[in-house]
Amino acid sequence: MIIKQLTIIGVGLIGGSLARGLRAAGAVQRVVGASRDEQHLQRAQTLGVIDDYETDLGRAVEGADVVFIAVPVGAMEDVLRRIAPHLAADTVVTDAGSTKASVIAAARAAFGDLPANFVPGHPIAGTENSGVEAAIPDLYRGRRVILTPTEASSPAAVSRVRALWQAVGAEVVETSAEHHDHVLAATSHLPHLLAFALVDTLARLDEKQEIFDYAAGGFRDFTRIASSDPRMWHDICLHNETALLDMLDRFTDDLSRLRQAIAEDDGDYLLEVFSRAKAARDEFCG
Repeated sequence: MIIKQLTIIGVGLIGGSLARGLRAAGAVQRVVGASRDEQHLQRAQTLGVIDDYETDLGRAVEGADVVFIAVPVGAMEDVLRRIAPHLAADTVVTDAGSTKASVIAAARAAFGDLPANFVPGHPIAGTENSGVEAAIPDLYRGRRVILTPTEASSPAAVSRVRALWQAVGAEVVETSAEHHDHVLAATSHLPHLLAFALVDTLARLDEKQEIFDYAAGGFRDFTRIASSDPRMWHDICLHNETALLDMLDRFTDDLSRLRQAIAEDDGDYLLEVFSRAKAARDEFCG
């Protein structure tokens, strides 16, 4: 598959890495970047991530056979509304949003009826770094990308988006938007919420400098993701409210039970939880 023109709206780590990966694979001829920040776009062009850029989203998508939207999910509806009148009939539109039900709702609001060429997606890849400077061509190699086609998505459009991700070495799977949001609330959204909360709690202690001075590797490993983009995670939490609250309630109950065990010197319960957790992680993540 060769993409004649790929337009990326939001040329940061995610969009920039896709551009670099497709270029390295020889799967794209021209990459157009788009955002409101011209200085950022100039930087992306200087780095060779994009060939051209536009600050007007409508002009940016003209002539594109594929449009990839990599903006915070809270901005998705506005972006879709801006590009809708300028899309060619055969332009395929996909995204990288971390919540899929909200993205589909945004598309429905922007387009009226869901387009046949709209295929929601979510690459399960990234780092704690953000910005186009962090973009790397092999970010998606061996990583999973989840597609959540709507009832209107055409098989041809889904196949094209699948081929796009396979070109950069990703493993592509399909599921429903609702299932995606439930699973990601547990495996991604809740861990990020916990990391942000822990660092914020410690940072507000009087002795915070000493605490951070003595932080060991375990603390750095657990809290690494608290260096992620705050605006992006603000949007994710608000747009996956139901699933995230369910997981947060479950975790709160379990954390309260751990607190009770410590208060009551219940070492057997602590050992049971720790052993069960270690076995589970070794099995699924080893």
